[in-house]
Amino acid sequence: MRTWRQRAGRRAERKARRHLERRGLATIARNYSRPYGEIDLVMRDGPVLVFVEVRYRGPGSWIDGIQSVDAAKRRRLARAAEAFLDAHPEYDADASRFDVVSVSRTNFGRRVEWVADAFTSK
Repeated sequence: MRTWRQRAGRRAERKARRHLERRGLATIARNYSRPYGEIDLVMRDGPVLVFVEVRYRGPGSWIDGIQSVDAAKRRRLARAAEAFLDAHPEYDADASRFDVVSVSRTNFGRRVEWVADAFTSK
């Protein structure tokens, strides 16, 4: 049984994936998990491999989803991305980037904000 937070997070991930697919990205993997981190979505944007962090924020949140990806979270995402690349050598030569998609609940539905190349792994 999932908590309401987990269900809301899964809905936000679906919304983010559909948003990105409508903009031409193709889904490669969802919820790629390692003990030290999880990548919500792995997608392809033309020749670029994209690691996507999806953040959900309900009404009244103090900071938006994009601001909530702090240095520790970025390190965990970078480690998980390295593990993905180690497990999938077919993507070794590809350029890659980290995107963040924030899904916020408003009085008028859900708002999606996408920041491509939101941070580097260094």
